[in-house]
Amino acid sequence: MEKPYPAGLVWFRRDLRVQDHAAFYHALRSCREVHAVFVFDTALLDPLPRRDRRVEFIRQSLVELDEQLQRLSGLAGGGLIVLHGVATDELPRVARQLGVQAVFANHDYEPSAIVRDSRVRKALAEAAIALHTSKDQAVFDGDEVLTQAGRPYSVFTPYKRVWLAKVDAYYLKAYPVERHAAALAARPAAWRRPVPSLADLGFEPSNLSGLPVRPGAAGAARLVDGFLARIDRYHLTRDFPAVKGPSYLSVHLRFGTVSVRALARHAHSLAEAGQTGAATWLGELIWRDFYFQVLANFPHVADGNDWGASFRPEYDAVDWESGSRADALFAAWCEGRTGYPLVDAAMLQLNQTGYMHNRLRMVTASFLCKDLGIDWRRGERYFARQLIDYDLAANNGGWQWASSSGCDAQPYFRIFNPVSQSRKFDPDGEFILRFLPQLKGLPPRALHAPWEARPAGLDYPPPIVDHERAREETLRRYAVVKKKNGAAKGAAGT
Repeated sequence: MEKPYPAGLVWFRRDLRVQDHAAFYHALRSCREVHAVFVFDTALLDPLPRRDRRVEFIRQSLVELDEQLQRLSGLAGGGLIVLHGVATDELPRVARQLGVQAVFANHDYEPSAIVRDSRVRKALAEAAIALHTSKDQAVFDGDEVLTQAGRPYSVFTPYKRVWLAKVDAYYLKAYPVERHAAALAARPAAWRRPVPSLADLGFEPSNLSGLPVRPGAAGAARLVDGFLARIDRYHLTRDFPAVKGPSYLSVHLRFGTVSVRALARHAHSLAEAGQTGAATWLGELIWRDFYFQVLANFPHVADGNDWGASFRPEYDAVDWESGSRADALFAAWCEGRTGYPLVDAAMLQLNQTGYMHNRLRMVTASFLCKDLGIDWRRGERYFARQLIDYDLAANNGGWQWASSSGCDAQPYFRIFNPVSQSRKFDPDGEFILRFLPQLKGLPPRALHAPWEARPAGLDYPPPIVDHERAREETLRRYAVVKKKNGAAKGAAGT
């Protein structure tokens, strides 16, 4: 094949692997020689706390990526060029200095990334350098699964049905990067440096090394192998936080240390063979694509007034708690002091590990919005700071689902009862006791509602709200939505 570019540059971002990498493949196929770069973007890093698990995860994954590139190239000077600065300045600068004619990267769907890429594209164009981007972090892009009228879906179930009808081997096949590795170039001497240390980046070690999280493609591969051995029971175990039920691959999907095509290929094959667990897990991967397309097609969910707006505009009329009372309730929720053990254990898990079980994300989000009456956007932002697997599309989608303001056919009166959720999904209190050991002396049933046992001297707070009263208040609070919907229907009928 004729290669149109003498030299090219692949820009790694949230795709920190060499295998089955769309942009990398297209660069190798299109250029006689290819350089690889990653930019620690100070526009993203500067606002972060100096101990951030995500930065540590990225850095360790880059060390492995650098080693993979060196092995793949077979060159003594092969490897990754790592820069530290503002990406919109650094990327065009290194492209010019390397004398490339094209830069290759994978699509990023977040609003700030779209702005960044637009600026980079303009700066590159001024130097007569092309920017090519490819689909990589989703199976289907935002305009590939549409209604018969050509519109994006706003409800998951019909989207899933069309997604499943459309997917085939073509969409799930891997990009054979290794076949074209001969195009990899050696790094110029000025860039033959190791990946910067955390200290070089202005960060300090977090507690990541003490957590069961292994960065890099090798860490992802171990998780995939382990999960595939138990995926047949996923539908039975996924909702129980004390059980090894989830795949735990969310952080690897977030930073692209695993290919979503490879995961969907495994799940789809097993689901086609009749395995219920695999079909259920494939549904979770489809949810991920769904939220990406929501962000792409309905950007107001993330960029309205710097807060994000409700997918359904009528929900922006909800009168949330405010002032000092709201601040005190929010602080108790953040710190795991609500008096509801499952909620508190989940928040402590998040604060201590950067991870929260998916069932508990729903429970804690519902509790914040519908028991405490706090604006879902405050919870969304807190999760964004704490989650090691934070992804804007999924986080926003999940919080809007919990608050009933998002893409969901269920009405606003779906309100999780934190006690019944606890008794159903952590019946023996095993998860609760991992994070709230002070409750160990209570009988099993009392673990879910300690105030009912009234134990003397218990070092645990009473409930900050009564769930049944809070439920009634939520129905009142959300009545404005019902009124707006009714008014809209009346107007449509006139």
